[in-house]
Amino acid sequence: MKQSTKTTSAAEAVLRGDVKGWKRILPFLGPAFIAAVAYIDPGNFATNIAAGSTYGYQLLWVIAFSNLMAVLIQSLSAKLGIATGRNLPEVARDRFSKKTSIFLWFQSELVIIATDLAEFIGAALGLHLIFGIGMVPSAIITAVASFAILEMQRRGYRAFETTISAMVIMVVLAFALQTFFAQPDWAAVGMGIVTPSFEGTESIILSAGILGATVMPHAIYLHSALTNKRIVGRSEKEKKQIFRFEFIDIVIAMIVAGAINMSMLIIAAALFFEKGMRIEDLTVMFNELGSNLGSFTAILFGLGLLIAGLSSSSVGTMTGDVVMQGFIRRHINLYLRRAITMFPPLIIIISGVNATKALVVSQVILSFGIAFALVPLIMFTSNKELMGELQNHKVTTTIAWIICGIVILLNGYLIIDTFL
Repeated sequence: MKQSTKTTSAAEAVLRGDVKGWKRILPFLGPAFIAAVAYIDPGNFATNIAAGSTYGYQLLWVIAFSNLMAVLIQSLSAKLGIATGRNLPEVARDRFSKKTSIFLWFQSELVIIATDLAEFIGAALGLHLIFGIGMVPSAIITAVASFAILEMQRRGYRAFETTISAMVIMVVLAFALQTFFAQPDWAAVGMGIVTPSFEGTESIILSAGILGATVMPHAIYLHSALTNKRIVGRSEKEKKQIFRFEFIDIVIAMIVAGAINMSMLIIAAALFFEKGMRIEDLTVMFNELGSNLGSFTAILFGLGLLIAGLSSSSVGTMTGDVVMQGFIRRHINLYLRRAITMFPPLIIIISGVNATKALVVSQVILSFGIAFALVPLIMFTSNKELMGELQNHKVTTTIAWIICGIVILLNGYLIIDTFL
């Protein structure tokens, strides 16, 4: 993907000290918003809505904790790209054997296909709900729209970042309006965020689902690729300065993603918890929103689902290109890759499988890939020889390994619970 000369020049001016005040952050904004799309993909919708409708605002703290984890993990990925000038798959290829690299590439491609399954089906379902057209025509329209967004990738980083950021803002507005119309109990919302608690085994299972769905393998791979050559530091001092700005980008993007996920839970809690209605199906959620708040609110929900699906699907295609080039030094045309990854969800949609169930299954498949991205990331960012002055602090490394263990255990639990 082509670099923006204008962005690079603006960043260089910041590093020289020619720019003062809040404007210094502007050239560095963007990469985290692309990675953050993974945190609001359609696979998160069903879990958040089920949690809100079943336990009210009680599990909001789980989303808050998940986002704190995400800030750390995405900052490690961004830091690896800035420090080494290479992305995570490239570093892994250089550090591991050829057989290991091929295995890592193969499993990452499977994870990306599973990711695309959730995202493509979510976008098609959004179209189906909004316009009432069949799932198969919706899937075809989604395919055409996906290719249109890919064209932005061909035009360079800045064009793609702007497109994705605009789509994220539209999702924010859609859910902000839904939350306003739902009229939640804001005191209970605040308590849910700051008071960790569970209510029986089922609440723990739902919490595991929320935490497990937060850390996405393709976001870990991608973020390092978004920062490795975007703005290149010529010294250790400049690299540390770039990372400080990129960290602000990450915090802002994760706050936005967390707010969207929280709003899903808040809406479901405000409308359905007191009525004793557990909502697990996105079509049911759409219909109930229409019955309780009117068709406009239901359309906002469908629109959020559509835009989240389209944006995250495009990011998944971009990640596929990164992992193939990084792990095995191969490249295929982006349009061909998009066509290949669209094939499984198209088959599922044509076969008539329930869309929400397909989304849940895709999240289980994603669980298999977490460790293969997260463990190498922590290993590499803890390496002084590789990272220089951007090496993890010992406290950071300890926290990262604890989070890694939690995420892997939770995802393992989800896999066992799903199949047994």
